[in-house]
Parts: sequence; structure tokens; C-alpha cells
Amino acid sequence: MNRLRHLAVIMDGNGRWAEQRGLPRWKGHEMGMQAVRRLIEAACRRDIPVLTVFAFSSENWKRPQKEVRMLFTLFHRYLVSERQNLLDNGIRISAVGRRDRIPGIVREVLAATESATEKCSRLHFRIALDYGARHEIVETARSLARAVLERRIEIDQITEDLFSRTISSDEVPDPDFIIRTAGERRLSNFLLWQAAYAELCFLPKLWPDFDESDLENILDDYYSRTRKFGALAAPAPQYGNS
Repeated sequence: MNRLRHLAVIMDGNGRWAEQRGLPRWKGHEMGMQAVRRLIEAACRRDIPVLTVFAFSSENWKRPQKEVRMLFTLFHRYLVSERQNLLDNGIRISAVGRRDRIPGIVREVLAATESATEKCSRLHFRIALDYGARHEIVETARSLARAVLERRIEIDQITEDLFSRTISSDEVPDPDFIIRTAGERRLSNFLLWQAAYAELCFLPKLWPDFDESDLENILDDYYSRTRKFGALAAPAPQYGNS
């Protein structure tokens, strides 16, 4: 059976969920937070070590300012209200992405929550916030170029392994499985380097409606797949007399 060390989720469809019900878009994001809680609880029950969710992309700044403000208000509220619950359940939280554009009050509570939970080991819950994979790849290339210029490494030392270790400073494994909700069939600038051999699943259900039964069905599919990583599948065992 396939191992699942790292599950990643593109949580899509909050706004559409609200619009279909004649509600303001922020209400969909609020309900999406509840789906995040359900996902975290389900991941803990299934002993999934790492969970990464795409919460706010670098392109999401193009949305109306009112919606962006509400998104960060909800995120701040989540971090404040859930910190003790995270600690009680052994859940470490960290964020990947830019921090210089995030509102200061959110930056502060995020850093405090990361610090408070850094020793937790049941689940590493990673939030991609103001995140874009192309920016991440470019920043990694710049970091390695500086190291060469400063003669800390030789150019021939830059390998795929070094690049991977540099791009993921917290040394998490690449995602084994990436789920996207709401029917879109693209990665949308999410974990492009790390997703090279990830299995993908595109689910039509909108994110606020996602529940544990959806995860269970999707994981059953994942565990039934054959992951070859560019090699040939292992031959089936032979039984009976030779």
C-alpha cells in the first residue's frame, strides 16, 4: 500500500458556495474554516504526518480589498481561538510563503502560534499563505546563486537534492497526494517543484462541503494506485508450482 507522509489540499470553492446560497463571499470563507477543522481532525485520526493547505495565493491580492481584509480577519480569529486546541492535540502549525505583505497583527499572532506549537509532533499543519510556487523557485535560485558568489558552495554542488533541501527549509517530504476541490483541474502555482511525482485528485465538491467521508473515499483511491516514480511497476508475485 502507498505511504502517505504528506497530504496537500487546494481548498477551492468558498466564494461559489456562498454565492449559490445568496450569501456574501466572506460567509463561504467562514464555512471553509470549519472544513479545515474537519480535515485536521481526520488527518490526525489517520496518522498523516504532514498536511499543507493552500489558504491564500500570491494572486489573491487581486481580489476586492474588502474580501481580502475579511480573509485575514478570519485567519487571525482562527489562530487565536485554536491555539490551545492545537497544543492539546499535538499539532504544529507553520506557514510557507511571503510575510512582508501580511497585515502586522496577523504576522504577530502567526509567529506566536508557530513558536508555541513548534515542539508538537502529532501533525505538522502547514498553511500556504501569500504563497506562489514560481516566486518560491526564483527565491531558491537566488539563494543558491548568492551562496556561489560568496563561495560557500561550488556551482557543481547545486543538485536537485540541494535545491529541494533549500526550497523546503523545514525538511518536510514532498507531497504524496494533492487534492483540489470545486472541479478545477490545475495546480494554480501550488508546490510546483515539490509536486513532480505527487498523485492528483480533482473533486467537484466545493470546499465548505468537504467532509471526512470525502477524504476517506479519496484516500481509498490513493492507496489503490500504483506509484512508479518513473520506473516500471514491480512484477506481481507468482504463486503455485513452478
